[in-house]
Amino acid sequence: MQSLITEYNRKKSQIKKRLKEFSYLHQAKDEDIFSELCFCILTPQSKAFYCDKAIEELRKAGLLFKGNIREIKTKLKGLVRFHNNKASYLVAARRFFKNGKKAIDVKSRLDKNDTFKMRDWLVKNIKGLGYKEASHFLRNIGLGKDMAVLDRHILKNLKKYRVINKISPSLSKKDYINIESKMKNFAQRINIPIEELDLLFWSNQTGLIFK
Repeated sequence: MQSLITEYNRKKSQIKKRLKEFSYLHQAKDEDIFSELCFCILTPQSKAFYCDKAIEELRKAGLLFKGNIREIKTKLKGLVRFHNNKASYLVAARRFFKNGKKAIDVKSRLDKNDTFKMRDWLVKNIKGLGYKEASHFLRNIGLGKDMAVLDRHILKNLKKYRVINKISPSLSKKDYINIESKMKNFAQRINIPIEELDLLFWSNQTGLIFK
């Protein structure tokens, strides 16, 4: 446990700086918020670095906001797994952003006073988002305070520090919230904010303080 706290003290300033960079993104343009949402849709069973690269390539090619499924999946192939399904998810998610009179403005739903309700809405309405991805999206736009992004890196560390007994291949909503609660208690016990502990665990596994 002491080694974890020592590592946190060594990386604390970098972690806080990264979280501060996230903190104003929910006020950004729809295009930037949509890009972050798409990044999170791509991440299941794929490396975050390559997902980020895929989003950059789609934006440069002008395909993220206007490309069809065929054009998008061609760009995703080789960078993310399940590129066919994920291409369709990205196109479907556009309807929740300003893109015509009938579109829903998702920014109006980004309620920083009830982010857990927002998370439920995202999971229910946006195909390709589970609780991990929705938490990841909200964290990356500065609205994920007190949420855990329970990917394999985080779960592996929670098991290492005996917060959980085993790693399940999939998590129901009940499982997710239960583990998230346990992680919150652990974070409080070692006096590290959960969103900072999340990035600490991730960086310990990957060597990066990324997103």
